[in-house]
Amino acid sequence: MKRRAWMLSAAAGLAAWQAEAAGAHVASDGEDDADRVRRGRALAFPRDHGAHPGAAIEWWYITGWTGTEAAPQLGFQLTFFRSRTGLAEGNPSRFAARQLLFAHAAVTDLAAGRHHHAARIARWSGGEARPAVGGPVSTSAMALASSSTSNSTSAPVAAPASVSAFASRSHTELQVGRWQLRRDGARCLATLPADDFMLDLQLQPSQPLLLQGEAGFSRKGPDPAQASHYYSEPQLGVAGRISVMGRDTEARGRAWLDHEWSDQLLHPEAVGWDWLGINLFDGSALTAFRLRRSDGSALWAGGSFRTAGGPVRAFAPDGVRLTPGRRWRSPATAADYPVQWTVDTPAGRFALHALLDAQELDSRASTGSVYWEGLSELLDSAGRRVGLGYLELTGYAAPLRLG
Repeated sequence: MKRRAWMLSAAAGLAAWQAEAAGAHVASDGEDDADRVRRGRALAFPRDHGAHPGAAIEWWYITGWTGTEAAPQLGFQLTFFRSRTGLAEGNPSRFAARQLLFAHAAVTDLAAGRHHHAARIARWSGGEARPAVGGPVSTSAMALASSSTSNSTSAPVAAPASVSAFASRSHTELQVGRWQLRRDGARCLATLPADDFMLDLQLQPSQPLLLQGEAGFSRKGPDPAQASHYYSEPQLGVAGRISVMGRDTEARGRAWLDHEWSDQLLHPEAVGWDWLGINLFDGSALTAFRLRRSDGSALWAGGSFRTAGGPVRAFAPDGVRLTPGRRWRSPATAADYPVQWTVDTPAGRFALHALLDAQELDSRASTGSVYWEGLSELLDSAGRRVGLGYLELTGYAAPLRLG
């Protein structure tokens, strides 16, 4: 669903800044009304690889793994998230903090059984000026928080400090401090240095873009307003390096990219969601999600399936059933997460198993968010591993709220 749980929970934790972010769009201070989400809007590239500041919320989300299909070594996740503050409407100053930019990264070290994650948050004026990495910082960008945690144990939060922040409207180019994600032709380049890990990755497409939902218009609830523009890039080739606790590892594997923007996301009855994005070893790509009520029932569901070289098959809400199995209780937060699932879709029945139970992201010391997101394996009816990807579980520690 690519809502990126961490960013949305962080936004909820900064409700005073976000009071208008989930409300009606106001096309002022130069923001383009064309950024609004609407059925029938044709996505156009490279423009739609870039930021849509007129939409309330937006994220660029990458997950992947390194190693081999039989023996994955590391899982990784990185996300850049943008949210309109609503605080600068009618303010002509180019220094006004019209947007918040969040960045989050995580690494799962399967051999060590450890999960590392870090976060950055900054204000952004919405301007097109590109700041220099490590250079002087203007008053248009001010850090609100910074954290780095290991094995889901919260670390002290660094004191707020000025950082550079930027998001291009014309193509993918994002920066929060020294953390960067940008496009170089068709491939994406990501550099994210943290305290105990570092990502330096090149992601090369091997397939066309996958437009989710109705040609990129993706419903997220029974109300048509609960929708997003959403596309994916599955089966990305991974090259580069990942460093964990000072140990460098060559990064070779597969990744998945989601880009999504929305004016309104959650139905009032929704407390969270369950989402999975899996690269199958035969070149296929599987997406499935459900929005969940407080009693655990599905409020809405969806997803898609595409074989290598084939057309996209979008799933209707009644065509997806995610059934939780074995659970893991976090010793840090007492949240109870289903880490094994039965996945029923029009593309078939699968089992989904987390490769490490302890992949909770506990950012209570910084952004206040708590959710589970981690590397998982997809199994066919015979119990054979047929794919690897990420599972995301939100709203289990507390109902997810935005604004």
